[in-house]
Amino acid sequence: MLYVPMTTEQSVKMTKSKKNLTDWIGSQEIRNETIHQQALDGFAAMMDDKEAASAVVPAGGHWMYFQSTDAQSNLAVDGHSYKGGFLPPVDLPRRMWAGGRLAFDRPLIAGDEVQKSSTVKSVAEKEGRTGKLVFVTVAHELTGPNGRCIHEEHDIVYRDAADVNAPAKKPEMAPTNADWVETITPDPVLLFRYSALTFNGHRIHYDRDYVKNEEGYPGLIVHGPLIGTLLMKLAIEKMSGKSLKKFSFRNFNPVFDTAPFQICGKQMDENACEVWAAGPDGELAVSGTAQF
Repeated sequence: MLYVPMTTEQSVKMTKSKKNLTDWIGSQEIRNETIHQQALDGFAAMMDDKEAASAVVPAGGHWMYFQSTDAQSNLAVDGHSYKGGFLPPVDLPRRMWAGGRLAFDRPLIAGDEVQKSSTVKSVAEKEGRTGKLVFVTVAHELTGPNGRCIHEEHDIVYRDAADVNAPAKKPEMAPTNADWVETITPDPVLLFRYSALTFNGHRIHYDRDYVKNEEGYPGLIVHGPLIGTLLMKLAIEKMSGKSLKKFSFRNFNPVFDTAPFQICGKQMDENACEVWAAGPDGELAVSGTAQF
């Protein structure tokens, strides 16, 4: 089955046929795509690789493929597709990548015909310090000519708009015992190129007026999956280029383009390491574990 994006009218009909957000559990879409070399060339350029791009999709590179291609008229004010089709119609203004878990079985290679099956695994409504939260977990299976390549669980969090009068939360601080530390300087061009490669229209990554005036952030937000990709790259390089088998990560605090941040890591044993991203004031931004 090949997934065909729904029109706004079809999405509204589906939304009306379901009464509760949990009714979306089990919702599924399937996409087929050829892994093309052009995206890999762009990815290598964005990562400032000194060698020509390989035909093998690097860890995190699969996020460039199988993107939604909704019509411009079917986009909400934040640049995302309207809710209520495949994903539940959560009535909260903020949508963020909260983290995920990945298992790598075999590589994706340019020219492969690959199918991605996505299923809403869970929907949970909670009350947080800043108001209502909704967590949605989506399971993805990427299957190529020789079987399953990647299994992923992707966590999405929906939140209320920020309360400007609420007291600031003291962030959890990042570990200080790193074996490896690299400094990343984000800028609007890097964020734009990653948005372009992943066909991500979310305005928080490129529209400074929107992200400051509408969502209340101090600057453009560095993509969660981009930081996850940088952490996987660090782990692979520092673990002597071993084959990455599993990676899990969780986003704690956003990273902005207003200052450099650090990606760090520490070896746990010969086949595992911890990695994390630290903000400019030492706050924990992302924490992850890589297994080889």
